[in-house]
Amino acid sequence: MAAALLCASAAQASTIFSDNFDSDALGLNVVSFNGGWSVSDGAVDVIGAPNYFDLQPGNGHYIDLDGSSAKAGVFANSVAVTGGVTYTLSFDLAGNNRNAGNDTVVVNFGGNSQTFTRLAGDSFQTFTLNYTATVSGNATFSFADQGTDRQGALLDRVTVTAVPEPETYGMLLGGLAVLGALARRRRQA
Repeated sequence: MAAALLCASAAQASTIFSDNFDSDALGLNVVSFNGGWSVSDGAVDVIGAPNYFDLQPGNGHYIDLDGSSAKAGVFANSVAVTGGVTYTLSFDLAGNNRNAGNDTVVVNFGGNSQTFTRLAGDSFQTFTLNYTATVSGNATFSFADQGTDRQGALLDRVTVTAVPEPETYGMLLGGLAVLGALARRRRQA
């Protein structure tokens, strides 16, 4: 029975990175972050509760991707990956919430890139981007707002998870079958 439970738990996606920015100090044109983040080619702001440009109340601290320098920065981090494994980057993205027009954000993860557009008044919504590592090493993920008006899209709750491989699902089904057989055997006894 323990082996079956072990097989079942192996099929869960494992989180390898997570940050909600609540431990970062509020401020404009921030350059120092917890969790390995960097900003290049511009600036980002850390805004939110309590009462520091809190445009999405109830979400703690979050990132304004078009900082106060009039040039949006590239906000980036990286994770160690294993070749052949698929990873999912999950993040919450909102519009600028200041009636400054739509926000366009280019998100990169490993070799994949996708553009997301949020209306100015849009609240946080979760988006994902997958990346299958071809080799083991580090994979960078980044967020680049395309604006230059000091009022960018808002970013929160960034997570990277390793997605179970198909053979792991087979192990899960096998584990569940063993549990079912054990339960049936106990009822018959």
